[in-house]
Amino acid sequence: MEVVIVPDAAAGGALIADSIAALLRRKPDALLGVATGSTPLPVYQALAAGVRAGTVDVSSAHIAQLDEYVGLPPGHPESYRSVVLREVVEPLGLDPSAFLGPDGGAEDVQAACEAYDRALAEAGGVDLQLLGIGTDGHIGFNEPCSSLASRTRIKTLTRQTRADNARFFDSPDEVPHHVITQGIGTILEARHLVLLATGEGKADAVAQAVEGPVAALVPASALQLHPHATVVVDEAAASRLKLADYFRATFASKPDWQGI
Repeated sequence: MEVVIVPDAAAGGALIADSIAALLRRKPDALLGVATGSTPLPVYQALAAGVRAGTVDVSSAHIAQLDEYVGLPPGHPESYRSVVLREVVEPLGLDPSAFLGPDGGAEDVQAACEAYDRALAEAGGVDLQLLGIGTDGHIGFNEPCSSLASRTRIKTLTRQTRADNARFFDSPDEVPHHVITQGIGTILEARHLVLLATGEGKADAVAQAVEGPVAALVPASALQLHPHATVVVDEAAASRLKLADYFRATFASKPDWQGI
């Protein structure tokens, strides 16, 4: 696992966007796994700026959704399909046909989960998966004590996660109780995992995920098992890391050709 400490969220977004741009130069039809929420917005904004400037070509890229609420009506503005279309697909000028996502409105939710796992595999697998981290250490919607071998499935959200997401809805009561999420085992199949965390509120979760033991209690700690995982954190989110100075030194001396 590589840990990169950046000054702020904008710097983290620019760094990850540069890595995605480099991937697209090597593999123009790459499948990019995207996350929702406020944390990854600087990444999408930096990518969109590159597209407008003509320095980033996403014309052949594909986008894969990490998770989806269960039971929201089609077209609901806070369904993750709507969010990804609004915040990623449209700003990058991608055709909606380049988008893969699970069906949160399916009558048979379990079948929809299995179908999405198959769709990811049939698309050749995710080349780069962008992740956030919850205050309790969750990735995707794999809440604490999720199996580290889990596949795409339905999960019940914790009270804390529903409270964290209430800001996107008119009322906390509107936040769904269930979601479809890629499982930790599914996430670990991506060729490159990139976790972005910003703000002091994420500092404890980051420290446990990076420096603590691999444990289902902290789902993000599973990134320690991946051969190519990058954790990008701002100074506030890095504030509980015991090895912060080491992480700064190793990144400062890293050769440019190696990328992230």
